[in-house]
Amino acid sequence: MQRALAGPEQREGLLEVVLDLGRVPEARYPGRVRALGNDPIERSDLAAVLQRLGPFGGDNRAGIERTLHRISAIRNRTGDVVGLTCRVGRAVFGTVAMVRDLLDTGQSLLLMGRPGVGKTTALREIARVLADDLQRRVVVIDTSNEIAGDGDIPHPAIGRARRMQVARPELQHQVMIEAVENHMPEVIVIDEIGTELEAQAARTIAERGVMLVATAHGNELANLIRNPTLSDLVGGIQSVTLGDEEARRRRTQKTVLERAAEPTFPLAVEMHSRHRWLVHRDVAGTVDLLLRGQPTHPQVRELGGDGRLVLCDDGPVRPAPPPAWGTAAPPPRRPAPLAVVPRPDPTAPRPAPAAASAPAVPALRVYGVGLAAQQLEEAVRRRQLPVQVVAGPEQADALLSVRGQLGRDPELRRQARDLGLPILVIKSDTPHQLQRAMERLLERRRGGAGTEEEEVAAPARLDDAHAALEECRLAVEQVVLPEGRPVELLPRSEAVRALQAELVHHYRLRSAVFGRGLQQRLRVFPA
Repeated sequence: MQRALAGPEQREGLLEVVLDLGRVPEARYPGRVRALGNDPIERSDLAAVLQRLGPFGGDNRAGIERTLHRISAIRNRTGDVVGLTCRVGRAVFGTVAMVRDLLDTGQSLLLMGRPGVGKTTALREIARVLADDLQRRVVVIDTSNEIAGDGDIPHPAIGRARRMQVARPELQHQVMIEAVENHMPEVIVIDEIGTELEAQAARTIAERGVMLVATAHGNELANLIRNPTLSDLVGGIQSVTLGDEEARRRRTQKTVLERAAEPTFPLAVEMHSRHRWLVHRDVAGTVDLLLRGQPTHPQVRELGGDGRLVLCDDGPVRPAPPPAWGTAAPPPRRPAPLAVVPRPDPTAPRPAPAAASAPAVPALRVYGVGLAAQQLEEAVRRRQLPVQVVAGPEQADALLSVRGQLGRDPELRRQARDLGLPILVIKSDTPHQLQRAMERLLERRRGGAGTEEEEVAAPARLDDAHAALEECRLAVEQVVLPEGRPVELLPRSEAVRALQAELVHHYRLRSAVFGRGLQQRLRVFPA
């Protein structure tokens, strides 16, 4: 195995070496695997490797003294080691340039990303820069000895930063508090905050005025919001009941999710690859936007091949809705002062080239009634549909509603009718239903046949007695009785209008029919 990995070309890009009992050892590189020899691993081979390692901790991880390599064990039922994952650790320099300006602010910084994207490598260099260049008192909480290496002497990659080891992973939160109480640090560096106790300890440390630099598993900030264990890192999430007027103004349900407190980490970085990071300078504002289903505006940073930092202008991660009719469009954003020409992400999938003869088709603008914008945008992303979710019916080409929602807002239905917008009603807001509804709306725009669930705003479905009575009841109880003003219902057939009039009479109110032909509708008057 040593001979197979002796050359520099064999070591270039090496991620890990896997040793499994009874199998041929493997060397793993990005996107490929290479066998090391032809002989399977025997128990004596594993025993020879274990003799050269340090002791395994409670997380089944060990190391090699004065190195950054990490060796993780796979055990059988009796506790014997039957497999080893030998992960190569490197002290990579230059990644701190991506967030060097953020370190000067003194605010706590959270790094997120999938495993293997380089979070620990970045954390190691950040600790060195804070300790050596910025002359801060830095303490590294090293649970698995992955930041500062195995053994009692820390690896030089962390510079003058001090290292506190953790006996067992479940004690990490206690060591975090102990570091603050006993060693007066200005900065604490933590790898992999993963439990509720560790999240609470991080909040306690931040409230004492100590800067935190930590990592957490999750591809993006939205993952932490949905994680009940780690949501406190970004302020925590609570359920709030709105009043009728506020819910109507927001066009949402009465029970909504809002941020519970100030985030522990005011700054956050999403590491999408080793050379492409998304920086959130205002985590509190970003979380508020995500909870409301609105687009966020992180700054995209890339590290060029020459080591230069490429700053891309802030822009919405999801397409922002166009300005409402009658309002001025916001001024264009000015480019970042240090920005250079951005380079495309080499890891991002490239879109298929469009046919030269096919004209560009504008995206179908859809407004969701009773549907969260985040749900609709997720359905659009999954199928890569040419659809844009907008914030109001005046900006939309079509309306999408869950059954029963439009009946609660007669004014919205009337506005859709006046604008001549098609309406598609679905039974539920499941991802499959949303994706199917988007495809139906696109087919309708291309001239395809309608569907049995599709409604056209003018005229509405005339014989839907259940929806008509529900519309009438809500109009009476939410507008006519409390506000004392008349309400005009949607066009209905004569039989359905008779049922609506009977319901109005039950409330001891009066009504009259207006319109001609298919546009005949009932108007309800206050007493």
